[in-house]
Amino acid sequence: MARTNFDQLLQAGCHFGHLKRKWNPAMAPYIYTERNGIHIIDLHKTVAKIDEAADALKQIAKSGKRILFVATKKQTKEIIAEKAESVGMPYVIERWPGGMLTNFPTIRKAVKKMANIDKLMQDGTYANLSKRELLQVTRQRAKLEKNLGSIADLTRLPSALFVVDVLKEQIAVREANRLGIPVFGIVDTNSDPKNIDFIIPANDDAKDSVETILAACCDAIKEGIEERKVEKADEKAAEAQAEAEEEENKPRRQARKPRKEAEAPAAEEAAPAAEKAAPAEEAPAAE
Repeated sequence: MARTNFDQLLQAGCHFGHLKRKWNPAMAPYIYTERNGIHIIDLHKTVAKIDEAADALKQIAKSGKRILFVATKKQTKEIIAEKAESVGMPYVIERWPGGMLTNFPTIRKAVKKMANIDKLMQDGTYANLSKRELLQVTRQRAKLEKNLGSIADLTRLPSALFVVDVLKEQIAVREANRLGIPVFGIVDTNSDPKNIDFIIPANDDAKDSVETILAACCDAIKEGIEERKVEKADEKAAEAQAEAEEEENKPRRQARKPRKEAEAPAAEEAAPAAEKAAPAEEAPAAE
């Protein structure tokens, strides 16, 4: 797996933190210095943390599990949507639906409702509705699509959460913590990293910064997915080979079977003959 490039992070502005007066003391281990009243993040630690997170994300993807990406900030919405779609993962870029993880069955009902509206529109059930009623249904469908369309194929709880700006998405982080779902987060100097399992200290406001980090993580996820495909293909090939060998050995076993059946009657005929011979030899001793 390709390792994160320090110079790329520097050019993307990943090292720029928030104003010194807005800092969270818990981020002190990841701050290199302060310049013009702004904290500068230690990119050497950022590189190490990105690689650590990428390795973990790769293993999750390799095991066939799902990772939910979350970023509702205006400047990062498009990036998250693009990167998550590129690896076939669900994402949330509009308002976080409260209880999405802790009350997941209710969210699934809303997603099914969206699918039912589509089905009823296609089979002509809504053809007899008035314009007003049809407009209400269409608006309801559009609202559901906007908020939940990107998680329509998420049939079970995700195995991990990837969050951009853990301070803004603290409700999502809290829900994941409650359920024991590991959280990967881009954490800026104004945020608290204590509830984040895989911390990536970096600028979470700059578009280039977020895109560079997401690119590294999504590349690792792609590798995990590809390795899973290769393993599945190898398993199928091994199964096919085993079946071929089974078919090849079948005629040999069938050829052996008649031979054994022919030997069995001969053994049965020999047994009574031996029984008759035994009393004849014992007769003189009886006299």
